[in-house]
Amino acid sequence: MITKHIKYKKNKLHIEGMDAEKLAEKYGTPLYCYAATHIKENAEAYKKAFAKVMPKNRFTVCYAVKANSNQSLLTLIRKTGAGADVVSGGELQRALTAGIAPQKIVYSGVGKSEKELTAAIKLDLLQINIESEVELERISRIAQKLRKTARIALRVNPDVDAKTHHKISTGKKEDKFGIDIGDALRIYNRAKKMPAIAATGVAVHIGSQILHIAPYKRAYQRVAKLVKDLRNNGHAITTVDIGGGIGIRQHEKDMPINLDAYAKMVRDVLGALDVHIVMEPGRSIVGEAGVVLSRVVSVKKGHHKTFVIIDAAMNDLVRPAMYDAYHAIIPAKKSARRRMTCDIVGPVCETSDVFLKGEKFPAMQAGDLVAITCAGAYGTVMSSTYNTRPRANEVLVKGTKSALIRKEETVRSLIAADIVPKWVA
Repeated sequence: MITKHIKYKKNKLHIEGMDAEKLAEKYGTPLYCYAATHIKENAEAYKKAFAKVMPKNRFTVCYAVKANSNQSLLTLIRKTGAGADVVSGGELQRALTAGIAPQKIVYSGVGKSEKELTAAIKLDLLQINIESEVELERISRIAQKLRKTARIALRVNPDVDAKTHHKISTGKKEDKFGIDIGDALRIYNRAKKMPAIAATGVAVHIGSQILHIAPYKRAYQRVAKLVKDLRNNGHAITTVDIGGGIGIRQHEKDMPINLDAYAKMVRDVLGALDVHIVMEPGRSIVGEAGVVLSRVVSVKKGHHKTFVIIDAAMNDLVRPAMYDAYHAIIPAKKSARRRMTCDIVGPVCETSDVFLKGEKFPAMQAGDLVAITCAGAYGTVMSSTYNTRPRANEVLVKGTKSALIRKEETVRSLIAADIVPKWVA
């Protein structure tokens, strides 16, 4: 998608002030490019929207590291004042390495290991979002052993349909995440009696790429009722983690949620509770700020279809194959060529290595450069080296400056990571 910072200038696609073609020539393709100013503005937009409706000390933006965990992006986002939402020990270490304070880190995730929980409790994080009674017991035992008190929140499942793709829905009863909201009071009562536990929060997250406020409102209303019930039963709830999942404009027709309207809704539903609000945006901060630049390898004309084969593949961006996700593809140079109907595919040896089907596109030829849009979130973090394809380079652009922000892999380095035992050789 064309954005304020990724757009055409004199018919040539630019990432901020840099010509996409020149970036591809310098760093090669496939190539992930991120617009730094776009990311900074997106992160600050949350802060500005919530500052309009509540005191600045009553909310914390915790960027969802899983969306894109590159150190340059984490540092850029941290400098806006944001914290982090992490879902693994590795992500926790990434957030700390980027300079994010432990007191601004929320640890979520359905399968935290003993080792991961031990590290989190030692750090005295903002809170640990727990997903089962088994995890609650484990945290109490570890915290006792460390002579610490663990601040926790139960992630409740409000059984709200977020009206998004079923593979990125997380708030319905059949989803693996969270604790049924109907069981919450009983579990909080149990937690209150457990040693080394401070159950001071409630957390909820209903899904990803959500484009309407209504599902959020229904979920938050159920959470508000739960907080009142918990307080009436003697529980000191001081924090509500409202999750993330606000979507981006993947299609031209998409209308993302207005952050000012969203912040006002949160205030209207939860403001009277006088709790600290934690939010976990990810895709909405980095998604539209990234593209994958890719060159056409060849154009293959069959009896029934024309295939445009590009050098990016499902190992670079797996979302279309995994989620049937739509990523608009645009030429790096506007062309007056006749339009053609084609499938745009990658070179990986899988039938599912398809980016777009039946796309009407200016006629292309080998060497042409295209940009796969809305690739800043869940792109490189989900990439692989399938077919022994090194992961794509990542570049950060700010104005007319660019820098490689992930060291280039090579086929040699991938092979060197393998170990052949003597008894095999």
